[in-house]
Amino acid sequence: MPACPRKRRKQIIHRRTRTTDHKVGNIIGMAEAAEAHSIVIAGGGICGLATALALHRKGIASLVLEKSRSLRADGAGIGVHANGWRVLEQLGVAADLRDTAHLITVYHDVWKQGDKISREKVPVRTELRCLNRKDLIEALAKDIPAGTIRFGCRIAAVDADPAGGHGAVLTMADGTTIKAKVLIGCEGTYSVVAKYLGLSPVRTIPRPVLRGFTWYPHGHSFDNEFLRLRVGDFFIGRLTITDNLVHFFITMPKPPTADVSTKDLKQVRDHALKEMRDVQCPAEIIDIVRDSDPESLNFVTEFWYRPPWEVVLGSFQKGTVTVAGDAMHAMGPFIGQGGSAGLEDAVVLARSLARAVGDADGVGKGAAPARREKMVGEAIGEYIRERRPRVALLSLESFIMGTLLVRSPSPVTKLACVAVLVLLGSKSLRHAYYDCGRL
Repeated sequence: MPACPRKRRKQIIHRRTRTTDHKVGNIIGMAEAAEAHSIVIAGGGICGLATALALHRKGIASLVLEKSRSLRADGAGIGVHANGWRVLEQLGVAADLRDTAHLITVYHDVWKQGDKISREKVPVRTELRCLNRKDLIEALAKDIPAGTIRFGCRIAAVDADPAGGHGAVLTMADGTTIKAKVLIGCEGTYSVVAKYLGLSPVRTIPRPVLRGFTWYPHGHSFDNEFLRLRVGDFFIGRLTITDNLVHFFITMPKPPTADVSTKDLKQVRDHALKEMRDVQCPAEIIDIVRDSDPESLNFVTEFWYRPPWEVVLGSFQKGTVTVAGDAMHAMGPFIGQGGSAGLEDAVVLARSLARAVGDADGVGKGAAPARREKMVGEAIGEYIRERRPRVALLSLESFIMGTLLVRSPSPVTKLACVAVLVLLGSKSLRHAYYDCGRL
């Protein structure tokens, strides 16, 4: 998969100069012009790759610009509910991914306060599996045509098309430019495309989280469950992936002390273990963290989110430029829907664009350019109208759940939050029953 090509553009321009003399003036102008593509996707994470694959399934080509030098698979595990699996089925990758993760059948909630322990087990009534993020990323990428993803491409700026079109011109960190008739920002929480659209920066909640995998070569004895453990101010999760693999996360009440380097994940893990022992965390959880694969560890110091009122009121479109995934609706991990919501975005956006596309090569080829741009703009508007109510409710539910779990609200605020969650059907996981439809 090629990297951002300064030389390639020069070679293309050089070949174009082999024309008749009366075109020399035009060629000089073209030498300064940007490389042009019909659809450019900024970001090669889960949402960006899913969007590229969805478009490919509809016969539409795209270019994915990814700032990393290779596929990004950090973040350890990701829980995918039934709504996400419906999307993965539409993308044609669900069967292979189901083979990599067992079905989680029970939520097991444990609250430990001093010597008192309360337990509750609730059956999972929809499909829930915890995937290795690496498996998900690779499954999405493997069916995307070669050359679609360009690595090492960091977008420095997005500007309106100076020719007056509805698309945008991207300036890369190396100074090259790419013109996009359609631009889709899937670069996550600090999206350059979102900034171009005028969206406010995402908010943050300071909360350190350590995540990782533990491998059991001879198998483990855990049930296929999602254990949610509250010990003191620690919130800990354990999800079974296979008979040999377990994913865990530890939400810590405060950052590691100054003598602990957050870049040395073994140090972070040792610090977490000490703190967990101090609050008398169960031995089996201590063992999972202690025996974890150091290469799998991932540590973040804050949660990112876009407030629900910004999701309701934000401008997600400018001409034929839009956003999807975390760039549109970053939400904390409190209801486990961030990744699946981004997958839904991909299917809905590809479906909407397909209605405005004349053939597999580009947008509305049989119509005049102005008409094609209008058709695409209308398709993007349709996508936003369909997605906004859905992601606004998810953002609201996640925001309220985060308020309860992280912010220690007053009794009145807590009562109001619980009432809203009841209305949203949070306990029944209503959000997981959603179906965004066929691709």
